[in-house]
Amino acid sequence: MQHPKHLTLAQIKKYFAKSGLKSIVNEYEKSINGNLNKIYPPDLKDLYRLHRFIILNKRLCSLEFGSGWSSVVINHALQINKKKYSKIVKNKKLRFPYAFQHFAIENEKKYLNISKNRIKNYFSKNSQVNFFYSKNVMTTFNDIICNEYVSLPKVNPDFIYLDGPDQFNIFKKKNNITIARKDMMPMNCDLLKIEFFLTPGTIIVVDGRGANAQFLKYNFKRKWKYEFKTKYDQHIFELKDQALGELNSQQINFYKKAF
Repeated sequence: MQHPKHLTLAQIKKYFAKSGLKSIVNEYEKSINGNLNKIYPPDLKDLYRLHRFIILNKRLCSLEFGSGWSSVVINHALQINKKKYSKIVKNKKLRFPYAFQHFAIENEKKYLNISKNRIKNYFSKNSQVNFFYSKNVMTTFNDIICNEYVSLPKVNPDFIYLDGPDQFNIFKKKNNITIARKDMMPMNCDLLKIEFFLTPGTIIVVDGRGANAQFLKYNFKRKWKYEFKTKYDQHIFELKDQALGELNSQQINFYKKAF
């Protein structure tokens, strides 16, 4: 797995401008001047790292828990990969029926609609983003109290970004416990439930959510490489299990090979 190199904020602004995402920089400038009427302004440093993770590691399909400016940047990076690798992926017959598509699941209809409109503004009819709404409820995993989405998209991604749910829009309680309190924290278990569907080579980026990252780390059953990037408050997981078969071997070789 390749990690994005560190850039200064000025360098990141130039990077996005060169990549065709100058408008995100403009939105950031509006936010720091108090002129952006958005609840969550773009975090250029986090967005830069997401963009580079997907390009450097040749990701083919992504799943995002939550949505926002990240949805724009992830989709943009996937479309760059599509231009570079679509013929190779087709010729190698890699098992990605949703190649170069992004899936975002959201438990807040308000933010879901904001993200949908933003994608339309940035990509017009060329959007490859699939949005899903699902309630998030309290539950248990192996008798541990946690939370989960009621429904998930039918997709097996090779890149996962965990930045949801909104912890204050959670349904039900478990043993009278809910994470919808300031003294609690998200503890989403969906990745644990789908772990054995994921193919070796899959990368997970957890934005903050340290408790949730620890919960995943201590409950995953397969061989994961884990790194915590303190400077960026990001938890990175890479599935390092042995290849599942010929198709998965080709997938892993695709990631490693220089084109």
